[in-house]
Amino acid sequence: MSSCGRGDAATRRALAEWVAYLREIGVRDLAAAAPRPVGERAAPAPARPSAPPAKEPARRASRPELFSLADSASGGPSDPVARLREIREEIGDCRRCRLHERRTQIVFGVGNPSAGLMFVGEGPGAEEDARGEPFVGRAGKKLDEMIRSVGLERGDVYIANVVKCRPPDNRTPEADEASTCSPFLFAQIEAIRPRVIVALGAPAAKTLLGSRLGITQIRGTWGSFRGIPVMPTFHPAYLLRAYTQENRRKVWEDLKAARLKLDEGP
Repeated sequence: MSSCGRGDAATRRALAEWVAYLREIGVRDLAAAAPRPVGERAAPAPARPSAPPAKEPARRASRPELFSLADSASGGPSDPVARLREIREEIGDCRRCRLHERRTQIVFGVGNPSAGLMFVGEGPGAEEDARGEPFVGRAGKKLDEMIRSVGLERGDVYIANVVKCRPPDNRTPEADEASTCSPFLFAQIEAIRPRVIVALGAPAAKTLLGSRLGITQIRGTWGSFRGIPVMPTFHPAYLLRAYTQENRRKVWEDLKAARLKLDEGP
C-alpha cells in the first residue's frame, strides 16, 4: 500500500474514534467544518481512558433522535431517499403513544426529499388518515394555494407533521404525544436538510422553536431549528376558519419572506 493510502486509512480511523467518543459523551449533532487543505494531516483523536471495543449499536426502535450527522460519518446512508426510508422503517407499526389506538394508518410525509423548503403542520386529519398523505383535505388544498402563491408547486417542497397519527376529532396533539413523535420529524428534517422551514400553526412552531408564545405573537418572526431558519405562520385550517383580508395578508407576507430566504441560497 502507498504512503498516501496509509495516511487515508489513519485519518478514517481517527475520525471514527472521534465520532465514537462524541457519541459516548452524548453529542448527537456535529456542525460541518471547512474542508481541510489537501495534504494537511488530521489531528489525532484526544486521549481518553481505554475502553472495550464498542458493540454494534442495537436497532433504534425508540430513540429516533439518534439519527444524526454521526451516522453519516460512521457509514450510515446519506442519500435523503434512503434516510427517509430508514426513518419510516424505524417508525414501523408505531404504538409508542395513545394516538395509534384510533388511527387508520401512519401519515409519514410527502414531497421532494431534496427540497429547499419544508412545511411542517401539527397532525393528520380524517382525509389524511384515510389516504396516508399529509394535507390532502380542505386545509391541504389551501396549503397548495399558499405554495403556488410563491411560485412553487407541491412537488417542489416537502410536507410533514409533528405527529404521524390522527388525533381524535382532529384535536391538537397533547404534549406527551408531540414529544414522543417529534424526534421522527427531526430525523426527517435532518435527512432532507431544507434551507428554510415554514411552521404551520402553534403546535409546529412550539415543537421546532421551543416557544410557549401563541402563533399570533410569533408569526412573521424568524426563528431557528438546528441552524435552519424557521418562519412561523398561520395553519391553513385557521385561514379557512378566519379567512379575513388581514389574515391572508399576514400569511402572504410570511410566505414571501420564506421564499426570499430560500432564494438567498445556502
